Amino acid sequence: MREVSDTERRSRLARRHALAPGHRAPSPEAATRAMTVLHATEAPTVYLSLWARVDGLSVDDVDRALYEDRALVKQLAMRRTLFVFPRDLLPAAWGSASARVARAHRVRLAKDVEAGGLAADGGAWVEAAEAATLVRLTDGSQLSAAQLRQEVPELDGRVHMSPGKSYGGHFPIAPRLLTQLGLEGRILRGRNAGHWRTARPQWTLTRTWLGEEIEPAEEREGYAELAGRWLRSFGPGTEADLAWWLGATKGAARAALVDVAAVEVGLPGGGTGWVLPGDPLLEEPEPAVEPWAALLPVLDPTVMGWKERSLFLGPHGPVLFDTNGNAGTTAWWDGRVVGCWVQDPDGVVVLNLLEDVGADGRAALDAEAARLTGWLEGHRVSTVYASIAMKQALAP
Repeated sequence: MREVSDTERRSRLARRHALAPGHRAPSPEAATRAMTVLHATEAPTVYLSLWARVDGLSVDDVDRALYEDRALVKQLAMRRTLFVFPRDLLPAAWGSASARVARAHRVRLAKDVEAGGLAADGGAWVEAAEAATLVRLTDGSQLSAAQLRQEVPELDGRVHMSPGKSYGGHFPIAPRLLTQLGLEGRILRGRNAGHWRTARPQWTLTRTWLGEEIEPAEEREGYAELAGRWLRSFGPGTEADLAWWLGATKGAARAALVDVAAVEVGLPGGGTGWVLPGDPLLEEPEPAVEPWAALLPVLDPTVMGWKERSLFLGPHGPVLFDTNGNAGTTAWWDGRVVGCWVQDPDGVVVLNLLEDVGADGRAALDAEAARLTGWLEGHRVSTVYASIAMKQALAP
């Protein structure tokens, strides 16, 4: 069995994730395909993940791909997380990862409707509210959750969530109903009514946004398509990595590996990884890459692409995530995470390095910090997922 070293995997990451100079992607669409999908839980992550991978990128370039060409589309899917998908990958997600989340979400939503006193039959209430919402959007409108609540009486209600918890309270039911319709691929997040750093989605029918009816894939077919794309971006990866990323069972991940005819390779320490058949890595070592620097945002897909991340985190993992396992910003040197970055009150990007990277590494990271500062033009990016290292850097 071919054994792949950590050094090879880091070089491969630099190339396949379009992070090293000379290997960056030519467009937002190409960069997204390189990563399979982009994390979009926080609106700025999409733009900053693409900035790191596309030379000369502008906010308008991203907006064009999202809202004009609609080649990139936001969709809730794996692990109940919002992603940006290449348009052609949507059917696979609708039939597999999104459908899995949708089934559990529908059951919970119906129960909360009943517990909140909106209806005695929560399932019937959900179906009626869905039907009314779809009817309102048949004219091609793009409306926010607040606008839909005003115009669709069936959506006007609140439920008590997480009683007794600090984050609990009475919340509108409309966003959760829209989430259900979105998971099932019946509506999509259209244009953003806010600044690129904020998320204020306007909802619209899927056929309105995409201009055609698209059928979801069968479940197993969908998982296989997602797994094949993931292996192209993140392989070699383990079965556990794939199951975690898909938000699926180990059985589903194992079946997907069979369906794409994945090939085993050895990993350091006796582990087993998988790559696609015909992968050049099976025949020859991954060529080395010149040392490179990168600054990645909160929840960047490179950091979140594997369950096991010791390959690039080393000893720094515990301080680079929040208490719920969400990745904060990261600073990379030569294939490893060596710290994080934050912004000062004036919007200047400031590094918090956790190890000595030498003069060349420091100079390269300083240059990236200056480049990002200039691109942000004084805009400060906030997050609810600040890591321990980020909080330390921001402490007075």
